[in-house]
Parts: sequence; structure tokens; C-alpha cells
Amino acid sequence: MMVPGSHTGRPCQGRKRTTVGSRLAAKLGWKFYDADNYHPLENKKKMAGGTPLNDEVPYINPDRIPWLCTLHSILRREDSSRQDAILACSALKKMYRHILVNGASAIETEQPEEKPSLKILFVHLDGPIDIIAGRLEKRRGHFMPPELLKSQFDTLEPPSAPENFITVSLEKPLPEIVLEIESAILQGEALVE
Repeated sequence: MMVPGSHTGRPCQGRKRTTVGSRLAAKLGWKFYDADNYHPLENKKKMAGGTPLNDEVPYINPDRIPWLCTLHSILRREDSSRQDAILACSALKKMYRHILVNGASAIETEQPEEKPSLKILFVHLDGPIDIIAGRLEKRRGHFMPPELLKSQFDTLEPPSAPENFITVSLEKPLPEIVLEIESAILQGEALVE
């Protein structure tokens, strides 16, 4: 989750990140953004056709990098106006989370900045693939087909120190998930100073 109050959920598709994020934002009175709404049309078409996004080095025509930089800009704008925000985003790799924190400058270096550009609490909604697959099968009208779930699990790099994060089990009821994240935010336990 993200910035002096802003935060980013970072699970694979089907992990309730939009539901959790929007409920939490409403409860806290924060702005809510769903990162899927900011994917370029080309990315949505690619995923809808069953092709995973690509951003491997060299960055000739990366799929995710411009999208992540757009999301960083949104968070930077909210931070500048002192507006707390929640971003539901599948920032699957450490590099993606680094770009969300530091913007385009993060592409040149994968080392964490001494002073991050944005203070972000990442919330890893963790759960087994079979539960997530079941949720994806029931979802209608989303551009990403359930067949791409395995590629997301293959890409996933769970957050680790020194990243600022908490992990919350998806096997808990929705109200309990929201309460656990809210408690972490309000207690400031995981926010970087």
C-alpha cells in the first residue's frame, strides 16, 4: 500500500486487491486507484489474447515500465498534495516496486535509494494458487484471462527486507483482511520514516 498514507496492494490477479483496496480506502477516507485502469490499450489486448507482458532487459519495448512510471506519477501527485491514497497494483517484482517508489530513475539502478522518493507500504495479499484460480474463474469482464495466472506466479518475487511491506493471508475473511491492513497503517508499524 503506499505513500505517507498511500499504499499499494501487490498480488497477482484474483487476489481481491481491488476489493480490499477500495474497501480500505472508503473506510479511511482515502483516494483509491486501480492500476489496471492505467494499462495502455496495447497491454490489455496482449493480456486478453493470453500473452504475458514482457519487460526483460534490454528495455527495447517494455510493456510494464511506462505503466509503472505513470502509477508513480499519480502517487507523486497525491503525495505532493498531502492526499493519502491506495493503489491496487500487481507489482510482482522487486524492480516494479522500486519503480513505484522512485519513478523512472529506478530503471538505471536496482539498488534502493538512500532516501526513497515516496514512502510506500506494500501489502502482499498472499494465498494459494488454487484459491486465486477459483476467484479468477468467477470473474467476468476483465481483460486478463485466468490462463495467465501461472505466469504471474512464475514472475512473483515476494517482498523482502529492506522493502517496506506487510503480508496478509487471503484465506481470511474480507473484513479481517481490511482490519489487519488498517491496523498496520494506523499504528505506523510498517511505514518507513
